[in-house]
Amino acid sequence: MDPEELTPMLSQYYELCARYEDSLVLFQVGDFYETFCAAAETTARLCEITLTKREDSTGRYPMAGIPVDSAESYIETLLDAGYRVAVADQVEAPAEASGCVERAVTRVVTPGTLTEAALLRGADNNFVAALAVDDDTDGPLDGGREYGLALLDVSTGDFYATGLASLSAVADEAGRFVPSEVVVGPDIDDDAVAEAFPAEAMVTRYDSVAFDADVARERVGTYFADAGETLASDAELRACGALLAYAEYTRGGYHEDAGAVDDGAVDESGLDPAEVPAEPRLSYLNHLTRYDPREYMLLDAVAVRSLELFEPRHVHGAAGTALADVIDETACALGRRELTDWLRRPLLDTDRIAARQDAVGELVRDVRTRERLHERLADVYDIERLVARVSRGRANARDLRSLHETLAVVPDLRDVLVDAEGEPLQRLRERLDPVADVREAIDAAVAEDPPPELTEGGVIRKGYDERLDELRATEREGKRWIDELEASERERTGVDSLKVGHNQVHGYYIEVTDPNLDAVPDEYQRRQTLKNSERFVTPALKEREDEILRATERADDLEYELFRDLRDEVAAEAERIQALAAAVADLDALVALATVAAEHGYTRPTVGADRFAIEGGRHPVVERAEERFVPNGTDLDPGTIAVITGPNMSGKSTYMRQVALVCVLAQVGSFVPATAAQLPVVDRVFTRVGASDDIAGGRSTFMVEMTEVADILRAATPRSLVLLDEVGRGTSTADGFALARAVTEHLHDEVGATVLFATHHHDLTGLAADLPDAVNRHFPATERDGEVVFRHDLQPGAATASYGVEVADAAGVPESVVARAHELLARETADGAGQPDESAGDAGGSGRDGTASGGTAPAAGDPPASGGTDPAAVSVSGDGGHDVERLVAELDAVDLGNTTPLEALNRLSELKRLLDESE
Repeated sequence: MDPEELTPMLSQYYELCARYEDSLVLFQVGDFYETFCAAAETTARLCEITLTKREDSTGRYPMAGIPVDSAESYIETLLDAGYRVAVADQVEAPAEASGCVERAVTRVVTPGTLTEAALLRGADNNFVAALAVDDDTDGPLDGGREYGLALLDVSTGDFYATGLASLSAVADEAGRFVPSEVVVGPDIDDDAVAEAFPAEAMVTRYDSVAFDADVARERVGTYFADAGETLASDAELRACGALLAYAEYTRGGYHEDAGAVDDGAVDESGLDPAEVPAEPRLSYLNHLTRYDPREYMLLDAVAVRSLELFEPRHVHGAAGTALADVIDETACALGRRELTDWLRRPLLDTDRIAARQDAVGELVRDVRTRERLHERLADVYDIERLVARVSRGRANARDLRSLHETLAVVPDLRDVLVDAEGEPLQRLRERLDPVADVREAIDAAVAEDPPPELTEGGVIRKGYDERLDELRATEREGKRWIDELEASERERTGVDSLKVGHNQVHGYYIEVTDPNLDAVPDEYQRRQTLKNSERFVTPALKEREDEILRATERADDLEYELFRDLRDEVAAEAERIQALAAAVADLDALVALATVAAEHGYTRPTVGADRFAIEGGRHPVVERAEERFVPNGTDLDPGTIAVITGPNMSGKSTYMRQVALVCVLAQVGSFVPATAAQLPVVDRVFTRVGASDDIAGGRSTFMVEMTEVADILRAATPRSLVLLDEVGRGTSTADGFALARAVTEHLHDEVGATVLFATHHHDLTGLAADLPDAVNRHFPATERDGEVVFRHDLQPGAATASYGVEVADAAGVPESVVARAHELLARETADGAGQPDESAGDAGGSGRDGTASGGTAPAAGDPPASGGTDPAAVSVSGDGGHDVERLVAELDAVDLGNTTPLEALNRLSELKRLLDESE
């Protein structure tokens, strides 16, 4: 199709497609958004709509359209398929157009810049990120590279920036905020993006001009006068400037490749196209928060996923089984987002932690205050997103009434807090600005139950504006006259079937059926002929109609003008409303933490102690899901390596996560699920838990495991908490054990981090004898009536068995397979030591006693009587005689009080085998 031969409308469409070549353009034609040619085929396929044909002077071509009124659901489908969507609205009234109706892109919908309520998924933040990089020659990085990271939630105005020294540090922050879209310039290559951001984030390559330092400085300066003092580097400035430029572009603003678009967003609520705002600037962006990641506990993406902070780790995990869900007793969307942010960034400052704990503690004790606050907070709307819509000129009358209802709650909240004893709640009360002038202005102007559309009338209260009241009175009087006309004309003409009606095409009319046409007065003027009747108009009716139409049109215009003035007045107070929203969010989050603590027996921890001392600790999620949960304590010095052994299903992984979650909650400022807790400040939680692979990335389970281990070894500090679960499981027994021991020794000798290491490499329990800061802990199992019973109470010392076959039996493995496994296990024990199973891929070829084949399990003491042994070692003397000292040591190490009959028989069988072989 030759562009020069296109009709004016199609020419306009193709021009917009060229400007927004990275987007699928939805082109408004009346009540539909249309796509044409190849775009139509794509839209029809993805949205499952009919592909039609359009024919004009240039030929026939495919066309597919979606209704304007229900466009959001189709746009969501296109976004999910990986497309950006440029919405081209009619920005000119068809009646006023000379030729083709003017259209312009009023918004570019992308995953990271959503503002539409129908597209935003829940109350959580939806961030778009921008990354810039500078070679730092004079800054703190001593000639290294510095990355500037900016994050913006366009729907709420939350705007953050930070500087980072490496891509791995960028990845850590991306793990906190999980941006759904990433904006980068040409100096960030694909490999860097892949290393720094989640794979599911859409990558947008934006103009290099937007990342220019001078351009960025000017743009940031138009929003934040003190940005030069707030931001610490050019990299941060460039990232912020580019992100603002991109946000403006998606609102219909300037784009270097696309040219200038001088229109803004068409009002979602029926805004007159002639009133499209011309300024794409996001005027509700009032705060830029520059933060230092070192001020918060770092939880990278691996830790967030492993600890299940925000969503269940398993694909089939039940809904509501993440930490954020079980502590979410918030009453409104503001509190939910705030609580999520607190979990995303636990504090390191003990004073700030204590302030939150003080507030939570007071609310735990004062049940009446807590419940009254929760009840009133439930009436709070999401005013952060609401004020953003107001500032963008997209709020309707119902939005303003929602804002009014929220502002009306604030005096009640202040009254409830008037007797607050603690300073944190007193300060919070002072932050609750009722914004009374805005509330009163809305209440005076907007009807209590306004229509959803701004152009339908009925938005402004009677008595608010004298001119409007007069016009509405004229309109009402005219309609009353017409209502009375039917009765008077029936009486005058004697035609009982005479009707007075109205339609959009012909206006008001008098309808008379054909048999009664002889009774029609002379002044009746024929307006329309129907099958069995005629419609007429009289001079008086026409005069009244014109009077009503003029009054209605003028009243609608005036009402819309009054509403826009009010909306602008509210927008001017956006900063005050946002400050109120922040205070309400804090209050709701604190009430939620207090509610959880009171209802589930949480206790206030001491944060900043010199030990990990947890009494009766519980997993906050698992205890809700299980009818019976066995609490466990923790008593460790910082820098301790705790090797945790025990059968499968005994709770090793649950226990480790439990300790980490208690630390996270404590540094959030929450009470914790324990009877008592004293904790040091943890700067970072590392996790190497569970098995997963990266098939698309070409990485095996073992490669993923080793990558995570490498990250831990590089970044852990003496203040870190490290969770290791089965390190070395993905390779041979010998390799796995060697790696596990080397990793543990490095963390002990070189890092000094606190480590919880769950393992089936029972030889690692020898570390307790070899390393001064290593201890053994185990989950025991007992035999009862011929069956193994798994206990879940953590004990000192090392476990003596893994009971893998018993676990397989409990999991439903066929009896024949279980019996054969028992037979092979008994044969291995009886046949003596051999070489380790080099093909083992899980626990390192564990034998019945939990050791690698040919190894010897330590007893259940703490520390064990002997150090770690080579899996291939044989317990005989070099000259073929009995190794009496070794045998005596083995017997001496047996803890008879904690040994089951089955374990005793296995141990005796092993000792007898060693005696037989040494003869």
